[in-house]
Amino acid sequence: MPQISSLSTAEARREVVIQSAITVFARSGYLGTPVSAVAQDAKISTAYVFKLFPRKEDVFVAALSRCFQLIQDALDHGAQGATAQTPDAILDAMGQAYAHLITDRSLLMLQVHAQSAAGVPEIAAALRAGLEQIVRFVQTRSGASGEAVQRFMAYGQLCHLIVVAELDGNAAPWAQLLTKGIRHF
Repeated sequence: MPQISSLSTAEARREVVIQSAITVFARSGYLGTPVSAVAQDAKISTAYVFKLFPRKEDVFVAALSRCFQLIQDALDHGAQGATAQTPDAILDAMGQAYAHLITDRSLLMLQVHAQSAAGVPEIAAALRAGLEQIVRFVQTRSGASGEAVQRFMAYGQLCHLIVVAELDGNAAPWAQLLTKGIRHF
């Protein structure tokens, strides 16, 4: 997070609103969250939130864009720590970094809520842009084939399902089949 002391008041408040929006929208989704709830969490007035972000969609899109940037940052950090700089090792390290990142369910749930609100054109566009950002980054940074990147992204979606449905530790055979070899921190 940028140092607030170096930002103007509006820029600093914008950062606070985006952080609050990630948390609040992750809890209750786009449709279930009034802007006033984001404002309350940010400890500023609803009117000021609307001054910074004229529409609710703008607040959600800013939060979603930040979510994808945080994901890219985590993947990059993971890639830097890969045991070898081969495509497979980098993808594995990126996967581990992402699994660690989503132990804070806010970023995960924000993505889930974005998918469910994709009927809103601005949210659908931001979701596609974020996915494009991550796919391009993963392919460029890892040097992996398109097929390997597709598997990496599919594996990430399976991780989402496992975390959201709380399948870790579920002893049912079908749950064991889905979670085998997948570890979340």
